[in-house]
Amino acid sequence: MKKMFLKSIIIFVLVGVSAGSSYEGYKVYKVTAKTEAENDFLRELELNPEFDFWSKVNKIGKPVTIMASTSVQSEFEQSLLRNEIDYSVEIQNVQKTIDLESEYHRSRSLPIGRIAFDQYLRYGEITAYLAQVAADNPRLATVSTIGESYENRTMNIIQISDGNGRKPVLFIEAGMHAREWISPALALYIINQLVENESNRALLADLDWIILPSMNPDGYEYTWTTNRMWRKTRSPGSECWGTDGNRNFGFHWMENGASDQECEEIYAGKSAFSEVEARNLRDILNATENVLGFISLHSYGQLLFYPYSYEVGAVPDNWKELDELAHKANDAIAAVDGTEYTIGSSTEILYPAAGCSDDWAMGGAGIDMVLTFELPGGGPNGFDLPPERILPVVTETWEGIKVIADYVAQKAK
Repeated sequence: MKKMFLKSIIIFVLVGVSAGSSYEGYKVYKVTAKTEAENDFLRELELNPEFDFWSKVNKIGKPVTIMASTSVQSEFEQSLLRNEIDYSVEIQNVQKTIDLESEYHRSRSLPIGRIAFDQYLRYGEITAYLAQVAADNPRLATVSTIGESYENRTMNIIQISDGNGRKPVLFIEAGMHAREWISPALALYIINQLVENESNRALLADLDWIILPSMNPDGYEYTWTTNRMWRKTRSPGSECWGTDGNRNFGFHWMENGASDQECEEIYAGKSAFSEVEARNLRDILNATENVLGFISLHSYGQLLFYPYSYEVGAVPDNWKELDELAHKANDAIAAVDGTEYTIGSSTEILYPAAGCSDDWAMGGAGIDMVLTFELPGGGPNGFDLPPERILPVVTETWEGIKVIADYVAQKAK
């Protein structure tokens, strides 16, 4: 099944789905594997640039969301039917969904430095909000730069602290993959709740917070101006643009689940830390004392997992502790509106992906408590959540973040 299908579609591969900015006629499928052989088939498809996997290949019975270009849809559907693989079409025309999203944002505007959680923010609006928060709350919030992106955009972090003595630090990184707009939105909601909601000030009593709301500002802006589905950084290569920042970190770099082919979505870069954005995160973590917790925010798939990603079966010594904490966070999230996350080690619930920021945070920076969220997705509304779903998702996820934060704070005592 697998080899015959791949051979039949390879003639259509020219530049791949990420090369252009129009997705007219592209469809999105929800495919559910019933056997491991069917999952292996899907993993092979991930290597083909005519397919864009919006959620990760998961355990048997867990649906996978896949965008397919017009050139391969017919053969793809025939192959699924021929091999009795369950599927449905979630989006008939991706470009129509993108156009509707763009029209919505063009119809709305915010005063500079303000925020709302019924719309996504451009990168300039994110930096303006951070500056306004710091200006309005100088005793709690401090904004600083950790460097610049490849295209010279300032990468800002915000440190939130009540200033009462040395405390453990929880570091939150968001926006690694450009198209995952809900990730920076959640980071901004966390900032908003810590600084502008006085009922949450107790969360600063035993813990300092550092939040990087946009790890990939160049790619993020590119999703607004040119290609909504862009995932990687924007550094140039000899054939294709960009590196997967979440394969570029120097802990077991390029060992498994990463590519040395620069046109692939999981291209790991010319070398470990070849991307300035990855170096900036590395350097700030190395320079910050007492970082005991690290959270990486992605979308989508409703997954909550812990290291390691570099090899199947590799887990840290404290994996049971991390697993228990993840379940407690999931319970808090589910109590809001019933949303449930799949929990486990990265390779247990996904697959190998060497060079990730969470692996490096634990194995490279020595941070003890490391978790990664794959937040809920948009389903039939597009790759990311429609604006009216931002607030419900960030609100429920905040409850899980608080559980993790409290654990990190108490663990340090």
